[in-house]
Amino acid sequence: MTEYEAIIGLEAHIQLNTKTKIFCGCKADSWGAPPNSNICPVCSGLPGVLPVLNKAVVEKAAILAAAMHADIRLISYFDRKNYFYPDLPKGYQITQYDQALGSGGYFEIPMPEAYVRRVRIHKLHLEEDAGKTKNEQGRRLLDFNRCGVPLVEMVTEPDLRSADEAAQYLIRLRQLLRWLGISEADMEKGHLRCDANVSIRVKGSKKLNTKTEIKNVNSIDAVRNAITSEIERQIKEVNAGRRVQAWTLDWDDETGKMKMMRSKETEADYRYFREPDLLPLQLDEAWVKDLIADLPELPLERRERFVVDYGLPLYDADIITGSKVRSDYYSSTDASYGGDPKTISNWFINDILGMVNDLGITVDALNITPQYLGTILKMIDEKKINVATGKSLLKKVQETKQAPEAIVAAEGLGLVSDVAAIREAIQAVIAENPGEVKSFRDGKETLLGWFLGQVMRKTGGKADPKLARQILVELLKG
Repeated sequence: MTEYEAIIGLEAHIQLNTKTKIFCGCKADSWGAPPNSNICPVCSGLPGVLPVLNKAVVEKAAILAAAMHADIRLISYFDRKNYFYPDLPKGYQITQYDQALGSGGYFEIPMPEAYVRRVRIHKLHLEEDAGKTKNEQGRRLLDFNRCGVPLVEMVTEPDLRSADEAAQYLIRLRQLLRWLGISEADMEKGHLRCDANVSIRVKGSKKLNTKTEIKNVNSIDAVRNAITSEIERQIKEVNAGRRVQAWTLDWDDETGKMKMMRSKETEADYRYFREPDLLPLQLDEAWVKDLIADLPELPLERRERFVVDYGLPLYDADIITGSKVRSDYYSSTDASYGGDPKTISNWFINDILGMVNDLGITVDALNITPQYLGTILKMIDEKKINVATGKSLLKKVQETKQAPEAIVAAEGLGLVSDVAAIREAIQAVIAENPGEVKSFRDGKETLLGWFLGQVMRKTGGKADPKLARQILVELLKG
């Protein structure tokens, strides 16, 4: 049986989160707005208008290029990509072709199977988005709101080898875009879209065979499913003695099926030429150097640092660095607490993120600041409160916005470490439960936990558990 491997390249279209569009002053994000309510003569392609480049678009695209280890060209050009489609009112798209803002670079994708796939970046360029066509009751309706929305198109080399790798690429790209603050990267809202180029070859071969392009995939799961389906289809075609045709394919997520849209275009079909209404884009070398120097610590770098410096398990570090807000919260808690990093991790993952999920908010919207969490952990370490009280404090701080120390003082939640008070509570529990005492003394020592629970209940959960256990053992066995 012939073994095949998949050869996959992705074209990601990334909507930058600027306030205005790339060449006009219309609002860039019009998600949910009425059709054709966010357009002007420039983005709707009326004759006689001129585009004006948005500086913020260039800055955000350059930040992404730097994060991808790409070369940032000091001089790049805009071009016209000519094609006729109803939702492209000008009849061409302003984009970048052979002299794009970024070239080269790579993106490393850690896989769950404990290997890293390095994906080379072929090109990273700026362009404007087209409009949207909607089929409704036999009519084609056009919405030009997206016309002129600023995009970065990032094209990879064919370095991915499975649908799972493609999905991980998008997961890590989405994480990076949000980390850098340059895109909301919400695939459901079209902030991040992806086309996949797929081909197969005999395992061990170096040849690149005919590829197909999959369009209209609007979620990471859809990308995984569409690529898997296309790989299977191509293998069946080849095994049946047929040739794979260079088609552009449309993925229907509801049916899980692909349909052929058209034969795949070549670059010659688009008749690229320099955009005559825009000057070359010239960047200052010192500005580029400053931009690269100001690049924040990237998510995978921070994940590695948390493993090495804090001694966290990779699983914990991966969750904590899932977003910049999360990892900043963790770092601030560590600076405030100064104790065991794994203790912070446990509380952050189990309690803080649990509360965040329940409330449907982000970590930075919590009333429990990193300093408050650090204070709670310190009080537990110093035996001023126990763990159960610490967990209840989280809820109280979130509800009242009060400092943990103030709540403990006001409600008398401090840990009871007075030997006489604990001994008195234990003696009362023993007196109230003679049957259980007899069972314990007859050898059923598993009841010790039950007795400890009764003592904690009698002291309102404030007894020092370690001290209470010691006294319990002494009195029960005495």
